[in-house]
Amino acid sequence: MTETQGDLAALSRFIFRAPNWYASLTFALLVAALAGVGAFTSSYPLEDAWQGVFFIGVPTVVASLLTTPVDGWLDGQLTYNRSSLLALCCELIVVALLAVASVIAVLTRLGQNFVFDVLIAALALVFALRLLVVLAVSRNSLLLAAIPASIQTVTAGVLLFVYSGTMRYLTVDVPLLNAYLSRPQSAPSRLLLVTPNDLLLLVGMSVLYALVAYGFVRTMDRPWRQSLGVSGLDFLRGFIGHIAEGTRELEDFFEQIGEDAIVPVTVLSFRRPGGAKRQRSDAERASGDSREPGEEKARFVLPMIHPGPMGEIGGGNLPQRVAETATGLAFPPHATAGHDFNLVTEREVDTLVDAAERAAANVEYDREATPGVRTAHGDASLLGQGFGDDGAFLVATFAPEFADDVEYAVGLAAAAEARRAGLDDVLLADAHNSNNGLQGDDLGHVVPGSPRSFHLIEGAGDLGARLADAERGPLSLGVAWDRTVWTPQEGIGPLGVRVAVTDVGGQRACYVLVDGNNMEPGLRGDLVDALVDAHGFAPDAVEIMTTDTHIVNTVKSENQVGDVIDQRELAALVRDLAGDAVDDLEPVEAGVATEHAEVTVFGNDRTETLASHANAVIALGSVLGAVVVAATVLVSALIFFLT
Repeated sequence: MTETQGDLAALSRFIFRAPNWYASLTFALLVAALAGVGAFTSSYPLEDAWQGVFFIGVPTVVASLLTTPVDGWLDGQLTYNRSSLLALCCELIVVALLAVASVIAVLTRLGQNFVFDVLIAALALVFALRLLVVLAVSRNSLLLAAIPASIQTVTAGVLLFVYSGTMRYLTVDVPLLNAYLSRPQSAPSRLLLVTPNDLLLLVGMSVLYALVAYGFVRTMDRPWRQSLGVSGLDFLRGFIGHIAEGTRELEDFFEQIGEDAIVPVTVLSFRRPGGAKRQRSDAERASGDSREPGEEKARFVLPMIHPGPMGEIGGGNLPQRVAETATGLAFPPHATAGHDFNLVTEREVDTLVDAAERAAANVEYDREATPGVRTAHGDASLLGQGFGDDGAFLVATFAPEFADDVEYAVGLAAAAEARRAGLDDVLLADAHNSNNGLQGDDLGHVVPGSPRSFHLIEGAGDLGARLADAERGPLSLGVAWDRTVWTPQEGIGPLGVRVAVTDVGGQRACYVLVDGNNMEPGLRGDLVDALVDAHGFAPDAVEIMTTDTHIVNTVKSENQVGDVIDQRELAALVRDLAGDAVDDLEPVEAGVATEHAEVTVFGNDRTETLASHANAVIALGSVLGAVVVAATVLVSALIFFLT
């Protein structure tokens, strides 16, 4: 993730899940009652509170209950929770503005008319604010969006019309209409100051504010349409919907900007010897051993896709989805791919899973493997093992230096360099295990043409040659895993911590996979030291990996392993699991196979373009918004003083 992308993701901290609609309504009625006590001056506080509930709370209740069905009838997507929260916020704005106006009226000579002028401006502002939200959340035209957006303001206007006695200014001699539409005797005396001109002014101000809001939105949306051919409102609606409501609307937006890509899906499978399952002997049954010959013991699965962008959107939860389909214990390490290779929808994961199943079915198993071999070129350090005659597993790290994603093209080139030495199928994983978040100018991306890209490519070629020529021997494998008590908010995903230990001729290699997004600086080295001290592994035969799951990044752009959890507790857990894996060692067969899948991903430079546009709009929007608000207030003041 680049700094630009991180700035965008960090905005999610301002988004929260909308409370239940009835909670918003309860609070709104309480605020209305308190405002009534402060605003009205009858002899009984309870009567003032009731008048506050009626004249301030009723428009909020009506807007809360009617906005969703009206918006839905127009093919909108506002939920009751969202519409109730929106109505509450608008009520708070009205109450706050009236409170400030009342104080000013007391301290100056402006008087009660000034308070009513502010009330009219506040109701018009409510309409404009609701229009902005409806436009952002529901893809309606301006005229259609104005219908649900106007409910709160129209309801308040109707109450003012009826209870201010405005009918007395009109020559309508219909007793029935006068009985229902003119009730000044039931209203506080202050409302009698309202005239038809005030209501006409409310309509005019509402139209003015709505046009200003619509112009502001279109101005902010113009760069999105020119550069990406999509609306920024669609992105805003999907982003808020995913964080606040857990919806999938954001995937609809990503589908509009996505591009088709062909990606390799590589599987390294381990199974107990015996080929096809056979009948177990009496001795095996008597031993109590429930393990079946020929069944899969573990599976490393590597789709060359980035597990993002966040949460469960797109491929954000790719590691868990892949793991759920494996027969044996699944290890889904991070591939050499960046955010441009995020899947646009979760549906695309099924395509990758199908490709992984095809690859697993095509694996040619062999009893022999090479010991773990490590090589280093520049900042790149690679640990690898060969399986069978022409398969290999390679895992690369840049620790203790800081690094983030390896670009897709660099990974392809490195794997091709390893194959050039005589290997056929290569599973090349990015350990993704040492990063300092979004600090500094160099965020550690391994991009084509960089020194690190050549370090990785040269290292992969060297390691491929050494594995192709290495001695082979009978292979044993032991695995262990723990779901852990940690949560995604603490940086650990649902796959927890998984450990695999291989043994070839007494030489052991240990692979640890943590379901998280990168690691705090130095933690990888501490975990390696803990395993070396506890179990006697050679330091060059141990690697710590993360899945780069983005399920841990729903509301925080930086949530690395070791940032929240106790690092010593993690080290203790890894030591225990490695011991369990050693105890689980048994002879296995292994093989590697690759299939290709066609999926839709964000596309080249789309992620950076998207993030840049969003950040630029936010930066410019705040300034432009301040200018628009200042100009609108000035125009409003002129209108009030001239009318």
